[in-house]
Amino acid sequence: MTEFGFIDNIQRLFASLPGNGFEGIGDDCAVLPIGNGESLVFTADLLTEGVHFLRDATSARELGRKSLAVNLSDVAAMGARPVATLLSIALPADAADTWAEAFMLGYRELSEQFGVALVGGDTTRSLSGVTINVTAIGRADDAHLKRRSDARPGDVIFTAGELGASGAGLQDILAGRCDTPAAAVHRNPLPQVAEGIWLGGRPEVRAMMDLSDGLASDLKHILDRSATGAEVDTDRIPVAPGADVRMAACGGEDYKLLLTAAPEAADRLAAEFSARFGAPLYPIGRITAAPGLTWLRNGKPEPLDWHGFTHY
Repeated sequence: MTEFGFIDNIQRLFASLPGNGFEGIGDDCAVLPIGNGESLVFTADLLTEGVHFLRDATSARELGRKSLAVNLSDVAAMGARPVATLLSIALPADAADTWAEAFMLGYRELSEQFGVALVGGDTTRSLSGVTINVTAIGRADDAHLKRRSDARPGDVIFTAGELGASGAGLQDILAGRCDTPAAAVHRNPLPQVAEGIWLGGRPEVRAMMDLSDGLASDLKHILDRSATGAEVDTDRIPVAPGADVRMAACGGEDYKLLLTAAPEAADRLAAEFSARFGAPLYPIGRITAAPGLTWLRNGKPEPLDWHGFTHY
């Protein structure tokens, strides 16, 4: 069973149970309306030693920051402001003292940077490496929430940053080159919190999510939820230094925002984003009515079998 096949089975298994006011599985966060035109959003992410990080290649302080960053990115992808987190961590004996203190220092640094409270969690012993689980909570006006299901044919597809640096950094780390600029990017992602909040307030932005598993996989989530297709021009994918276009499309853990915008307002949106944040929105393609993801090169379809990261 694939990762997403497993998730589909979970959805079917729990479909008959009461939702208790929550919007169910399918977006970066679960949504709970709380009245007065506002909602809370909830997300949880798991990091496991040997799968998501190597302790001998990542400092405890960096990992503390990254554990929080990947969750704040999900909240930002909904157009919401992060307000609180819960942290659960399983520690082996050799990580229970100095390592754990440095981890929490990094977690606190990023919490302070974005004004996020740590309100609970759990700790336990591990017999086989460090495992970290973070639940993040955000808050937004209902009108500002962005979902994967709202893309429309004709929408312009944007990424809010260059892609591929993290994937290139992972390759460096696995090859023992832990001091390269790309390796530092991989270990230290910065969630686009301010950008997500700002884009959430823009009515011309329709669908949005963050790029965690790679453009080739993550864009398909928008297409599936919106019952649409897409054409992506590989020549327009913004490639980070040290990466190539395939890495930019398939490498994971970039944590940049991926969004679609109404075509008549796309140029204005990009100009105002650049003025606000001093960085471009990159148009890479368009949403189509015909299903499927088509890669274009020089304006012509290219039969590329590109896929992002999957856990199993």
